[in-house]
Parts: sequence; C-alpha cells; structure tokens
Amino acid sequence: MVLSVETRSTAVVIPPVQPRKLAKVPFVELTDGRLQGVVSSGSDIERVYVSSIGAGNHGLSCSTNNNRPCGGLRGSYPCKHLQALLDEAELQYGRERVARYLRIEIDESTSLLHGLKPHHEPSPAATVFSGFLRHLAYLELPGSDEPIPELHWFPSVSPSVSPAGEH
Repeated sequence: MVLSVETRSTAVVIPPVQPRKLAKVPFVELTDGRLQGVVSSGSDIERVYVSSIGAGNHGLSCSTNNNRPCGGLRGSYPCKHLQALLDEAELQYGRERVARYLRIEIDESTSLLHGLKPHHEPSPAATVFSGFLRHLAYLELPGSDEPIPELHWFPSVSPSVSPAGEH
C-alpha cells in the first residue's frame, strides 16, 4: 500500500525545474518572507555575498558573509549578485512560483527582475549564511546508509506514484 502525502513521515522533495550549476549560486531558498541565498564573488574565490529580496515589499539586501555592504547595490538598483540569485531561483523553483512568492506581477514579456519594485532594505546576512553552512556540514559526513537524526524528515528515496484509486 502506498501512503498519501498527508500520512507520510517524510517530506516530498521537489526536484529543480531545470538543472543548476552550483558554483555561482550554491544556496537559494524561498523562506522567511524572502528569496535569499549565497552568491559567489566574481573577483575573490574566498568571498561570498548573502543576498535577499523581500516578498511583497521587494526590499533588496546584499552584503558579504561578514556584513560588509555590496558595492554594486545602489539604492533600488539590484546588484549582479541579486540578479544571479533571481536567475537561479527561477531555475530551481520555476518562474511562476518565484513570482507568486515574491508577489511580482509579470507577463510573458516581463522578466522577474523588471517586475520588482525594489528599494534598499538591509537584512541580517548571518542568519542566511549560517543556514548555508549548516547545509554544507552534511557534505562533510561520511557516507552511510544509516539515518541522520537531523534529516529524519528528508526522504531517502524518491516518492513512488500510487496507482489510480490507491491511497
């Protein structure tokens, strides 16, 4: 018997809409009322930027992981890190889902970036960056078939599709 989504003890993982290259934007998420993530610096391999766009208010924030402001973010004009974050979010979640989450009104000819009504609104980079580091820590764990307690909600296999009428 295949369990319905409501009765599973694991979350269904939604694969990316399109494949992503993680070198430029290794971390992107829609959470806490923001599109937020970590974007690699184009000039310094050891520097990353924590960037976010607020849902609804379109408040822009971009700074290094140690809270130094991004020089490319000028008032309401998005920097290249925010543009990269938005592009990768579109690959990860799909254009419509990102637009809906950020409450951007778009049509087929309008890009997500051009649908924003942005303004500068600093947000705490440390929270986003610590989430990214927490995700990276799992890569350091040795390979194992045993469950990881912190990831008990994460499925170990892809969800199976139940035959018609079976729940």
